[in-house]
Amino acid sequence: MAVYAVGDLQGCLDPLKCLLERVAFDPLKDRLWLAGDLVNRGPQSLETLRYLYAMRDALVVVLGNHDLHLLAVAHNVERLKKQDTLREILDAPDRQDLIDWLRRQKLVHHDPALGFAMVHAGIPPQWTLKKALKRAAEVEDVMRDDQLLPLFLDGMYGNEPAKWNSDLEGVARLRTITNYFTRMRFCTADGTLDLNSKESADNPPPGFAPWFSFPERKTLGQKLIFGHWAALEGRCDEPGLFALDTGCVWGGSLTLLDLGSGQRHHCDCQ
Repeated sequence: MAVYAVGDLQGCLDPLKCLLERVAFDPLKDRLWLAGDLVNRGPQSLETLRYLYAMRDALVVVLGNHDLHLLAVAHNVERLKKQDTLREILDAPDRQDLIDWLRRQKLVHHDPALGFAMVHAGIPPQWTLKKALKRAAEVEDVMRDDQLLPLFLDGMYGNEPAKWNSDLEGVARLRTITNYFTRMRFCTADGTLDLNSKESADNPPPGFAPWFSFPERKTLGQKLIFGHWAALEGRCDEPGLFALDTGCVWGGSLTLLDLGSGQRHHCDCQ
């Protein structure tokens, strides 16, 4: 069995098919990890979601900010934005199956046997992997609850609180956890977030740094796959970190990582 991980699809289905054909991916025996942002901005959001749903037993998925946005729009707690490419999903006859499957995915995944973990944006420097999994489970449990899900989605937007505090409660607590896992790029050593800057890692806002750059980061040494940060162009020099968002939807390539060999495959066909 081979295990692969792929960066942000964002509705770019053809490059994914290109890569899976290149490595002779077999959903009956191989596994594909997806680092979030399956949909939005690209040309085939509905087709991408249907394609993944059809082979869902072969997948491990963590949610990204665009996936959560789709859930919010589908539950009528947020409006479509001008640049969104989600309308076909919302109008599809199978939308309920697709949306229900999506809401049941993880925020953080860890496979102890393989020694890899995966998250969309990152894990803040003050959290161990064990703590991150525990915090992720709080949000995941709410998303799987029919009554609590709309309340969470309605309150998840916003940049505050900018820093985790164990005394946080309710929606503010869930929002902070979600922002770390799905939106974070720059922060301070104590986990204070800057969620406005989308620049490259070498151009942080004053007083901030890339979340993975702190020498006291508590996930140091953990093999961790992440996406979200297209400006990195797949480059991250920190040992054990695998940045897979190479900006396919912005004219770059889609990147597939072989977890066994470490080999990366790229496809920019549109």
